[in-house]
Amino acid sequence: MFSFFKKKPTTPPTPEVPALPPLPTAPADSAAATMPATVPPPSTAELPAGEPTAQPSAFGWLRNPFGKAPAPAPGVAEPSVPLRPADPTTTPGHGPGVAAEPSAPAPAWASPSAPAPVPVHAPAPMAVTTAPATVPAASPGRSGWLDRLKNGLRKTGTSIATVFTGTQISEALYEELEEALLMADTGVKATQHLLDDLRRRVKESKATEPAAVKALLADALADLLRPLEKPLEIGRHTPTVIMVAGVNGAGKTTSIGKLTKHLATEGAAVLLAAADTFRAAAREQLGVWADRNTVEIVSQDGGDPAAVSFDAVSAGKARGKDVVLVDTAGRLPTQLHLMQELQKIKRVITKADGTAPHEVLLVIDGNTGQNALAQVRAFDDALQLTGLIVTKLDGTAKGGVLAAIAQERPIPVYFIGVGEKLEDLETFSAREFAQALLA
Repeated sequence: MFSFFKKKPTTPPTPEVPALPPLPTAPADSAAATMPATVPPPSTAELPAGEPTAQPSAFGWLRNPFGKAPAPAPGVAEPSVPLRPADPTTTPGHGPGVAAEPSAPAPAWASPSAPAPVPVHAPAPMAVTTAPATVPAASPGRSGWLDRLKNGLRKTGTSIATVFTGTQISEALYEELEEALLMADTGVKATQHLLDDLRRRVKESKATEPAAVKALLADALADLLRPLEKPLEIGRHTPTVIMVAGVNGAGKTTSIGKLTKHLATEGAAVLLAAADTFRAAAREQLGVWADRNTVEIVSQDGGDPAAVSFDAVSAGKARGKDVVLVDTAGRLPTQLHLMQELQKIKRVITKADGTAPHEVLLVIDGNTGQNALAQVRAFDDALQLTGLIVTKLDGTAKGGVLAAIAQERPIPVYFIGVGEKLEDLETFSAREFAQALLA
């Protein structure tokens, strides 16, 4: 009889699946996730009272006012402790630490006989030596900055350094040094002060070689510039309102953008105020920096600069910003009515915040030499300056103007710039500047 049903094939026996090897234990960098709960956190009792914590940034003036856990001081090993959960609002590399990824749970098919990971015990807590906040040399990357500073000041320092190539100390050496200092726009008063101080040091040390006189001149210059060395404090006021002024072409807006980048990197919430409403594309230029640094900006198309500044300060208070940077229009100190507009901006800012502006900075171009000193006088008389930013020192042979400023108007120099790159704006150190100038 014919059948339409086919005989089903015999199913072969299922081969036995070998057990998979046990999962590997967590790597060394995530071993902290498996630490026992009894490991104590590092003690802070040994930290010196009242001392600022060391910062990973080269900006030693920033004294950790934003609640971010400080990094250990340079040269001190970081204790291995359980990592805190990552803060989604913290900038990578500057927050309290990146949380280790939790180990994945073992799947159902894993061998139950797999050995448990061995917990790694952290070493005993150690004291962390805190470096002073005003010592830039201890900051990471500062050595690279010193090299750029020496290269930038080479045009200024070459004429001064050639004076000490002779073989003896004579009156002709002091005359040549006087001429070199004046050519570097050190100014008559500062030059005379340096020469008198240098003669005294040479007499006391009984120096006989020109090379020794060069080192003594570096010491005299560092002592003269030391009153200009002061850190910019951020965080005492919320928000800290910084008003920035300067003549056209001094690099004011660019310096604001660089400062914004450093502040944002440190975790500060920055708000920019585009109060330069007259210069073409000024708002657009500041807006590019705001987009690049992912910070907010307050601007108006052709609005009144004082009104923009008022709105920005009010918005900074309402939004809980840490810093409000006000970019004002470039002004020549010889134009009285324009200087009066800057005074109006300052008065209106005070109406928005009774304690503001907390800092009034002037950006000066190092190429202008003695003219920069005249700008400092005029803007200080009009606005009562609290600090300076000196730019473009890499393209001038007139870097000695800082000595003239220290002699006549010792206003703190918060930052100096020796290039267009972001890292070319750094905090000012009198000793570093003097050594780089006479290198």
